[in-house]
Amino acid sequence: MNIFDKLKQHINQIAEKNFNYTPNQNQLSVELPKDTSHGDLSTNIAMLLAKPLGKSPLEIAKIVKKELEELSFVEDVTIAGPGFINLKLKADIWYQILADIIEQGLSFGDNNLGKGEAINIEFVSTNPTGPMHIGHSRGGIYGDSLANLMTKCGYKVTKEFYINDAGAQINTLAKSAYLRYLEASGEVFESIPEGLYPGNYLVPVGQTLFKQHGETLKNMEESVRLEIVKEFVVAAMMQLIRNDLELLGVKYDVFFSEKTLHQENKITEIIQELQARDIVYRGVLPPPKGKMTDDWEAREQLLFRTTNFGDDVDRSLQKSNGDWTYAAADVAYMKNKIDRGFKKITMVLGADHLGYKKRMQATAHALGGDEIEFEIKFCQIVNFLKNGQPFKMSKRKGTFITVEDVLDEVDKDLVRFVMLTRRNDQVLDFDLEKVKEQSKDNPVFYVQYANARVNSILKNANEQNPDYMKRINEASYNLILLGREEEISLIKLMASWSKIVELACIHQEPHRIAFYLIELASAFHSFWSKGNEDASLKFVIPNDFETSLARLALAKAVNIIISSGLKIFNVVPIEKM
Repeated sequence: MNIFDKLKQHINQIAEKNFNYTPNQNQLSVELPKDTSHGDLSTNIAMLLAKPLGKSPLEIAKIVKKELEELSFVEDVTIAGPGFINLKLKADIWYQILADIIEQGLSFGDNNLGKGEAINIEFVSTNPTGPMHIGHSRGGIYGDSLANLMTKCGYKVTKEFYINDAGAQINTLAKSAYLRYLEASGEVFESIPEGLYPGNYLVPVGQTLFKQHGETLKNMEESVRLEIVKEFVVAAMMQLIRNDLELLGVKYDVFFSEKTLHQENKITEIIQELQARDIVYRGVLPPPKGKMTDDWEAREQLLFRTTNFGDDVDRSLQKSNGDWTYAAADVAYMKNKIDRGFKKITMVLGADHLGYKKRMQATAHALGGDEIEFEIKFCQIVNFLKNGQPFKMSKRKGTFITVEDVLDEVDKDLVRFVMLTRRNDQVLDFDLEKVKEQSKDNPVFYVQYANARVNSILKNANEQNPDYMKRINEASYNLILLGREEEISLIKLMASWSKIVELACIHQEPHRIAFYLIELASAFHSFWSKGNEDASLKFVIPNDFETSLARLALAKAVNIIISSGLKIFNVVPIEKM
């Protein structure tokens, strides 16, 4: 049972019955009150109806209050402030929700918010010029967890990686790989020329190229040689990236090649379509705001009227040498997503791409109009530390920390959870030693320990009396025995899991799941600790089988909710510690 949806349905019926009015469902809220002393749930229905009905919120609240008091699961209704309505629910409803958690297992909290709608989530999409920088891992973990979250909420999710395998940086990569090929053939270089990629990860690429081609690459025309090396080195770099993603537990449905947009003339096609709509034109861009750059010149370019769709400035689509710009490829790629049937599109980018936001939003609006729901999420940098000091960069792979470097230090599941303990748009400090600490100050340990503690409680109880788990599996327990304030509070917190999942999905914020799991773990540990002080609060009470059984069912529910949350993060629950 989702008590929030249940109450929302009743409120809609009350509004239609008494006011002949259907509230805006996106604005109607049924929430947990910030102050729990106000009640179990609160709603803004009176505030929401006041303006369209031309009545005072208080007048509406009094009518709604009377109707809500007639509901069988409502114990008390009060009006606060200018018209907020607070409700206290009868204990029976909490027992029913607890039973539902145990019966539904990991599917508790699932909803049909997405109604099967297709959504494309593109994330990481790092240039294939080397192994993944660990900074990219945050976007990978965020995007992967977001996809799991939205799948739980009824969306049909496609996880996509956009391979930037065209353009100047790929030419530079090919030249860097060719240099390593020359090294493998016996040539000696004192240093890597400025402008080329210096990482030793290209050494085996050059060696393999020499094994396959011998001296023949040296005798080819540069343009022919460049294409051969580009194809080979991009494939090699993508394999490194795929391996890094696999180490993080990140899998994709689609790897989309930018190069295909050029090869299949998709960029030319969409530019021609936009020209026919008179939103692509030849003109001169104004100088950049602020300090004038040396390379700016007032020259005529092919421009996209993105200012018609909310952008700050029109965007250049073609370079002076005739090559398409990155913006042109982005337009074609957005068109491709829309043509594949995606009306809901999310891009996850690093904080260094903040300037992309208005351009990409304008592009989506220009191509798909109001039908396209486009989101762009930014992941801020991660400061990797070790005992409070900056984590040293890899010496063998270039001037950056790789995924492999970090995973040599800590487990993948630790990395995934910690990456989600901050909002994606906030800087995250990740201390490689602190995340391994077994203390309540370590959120990963605190949550996993709660799960392990539940397993220990259930295991020990079953060893004492196998009928405990047998009765739980048969749903043969009397939950009414859970009448203590501490027990009801824990059940209420678990009942809010459905709402947390929904809100995290709506706002595309997986960190809400992490915050909730930490809160639930804290509440559970607190309850367990009270059992050490008060024998009547222990999970297994000698000579009181039925109360013990109800308490064990409560513990089982905690295990289910924590496991459900960790599943969204693709983190394996620890059975024992």
